[in-house]
Amino acid sequence: MSMSAGGKDDEPMMEMNTTPLIDVMLVLLIMFIITIPIQTHAVKVDLPQNSNNSSPPVDAEKNKILIDANGNVFWNSVQIDDVTLRQYLDASLQKDPEPELHFQPDPAARYDTVDRVLAIIKRANVSKLGFVGNEQYRNDF
Repeated sequence: MSMSAGGKDDEPMMEMNTTPLIDVMLVLLIMFIITIPIQTHAVKVDLPQNSNNSSPPVDAEKNKILIDANGNVFWNSVQIDDVTLRQYLDASLQKDPEPELHFQPDPAARYDTVDRVLAIIKRANVSKLGFVGNEQYRNDF
């Protein structure tokens, strides 16, 4: 006669001990976490380097280039041609600190005129360029 610890006599009494299984799984999980290299996602951005510790003056000079619907180019509200634009850009780059350049084309201006002026600005190596008035195109796309 055998002793019965519950249940019917005709059913086998098999209960799996899950404690060692859980322990092994936790150890494997920790090992995988430790051995997997850290995935880093880096975006390289060239930040401006300040050679001296003084901050730039608050009232820095700001130049504005406007292009109207007829393709006329204006430097601070004075109409200029491409050669004069390049001369003004070269003169502004000689100043320390470099003044900001605001670029504002009219929405009806021809693309080739805007592209030509942007090419002149790029060839002059202007580093402080901002596009003004882009909020008018916000709802177009």
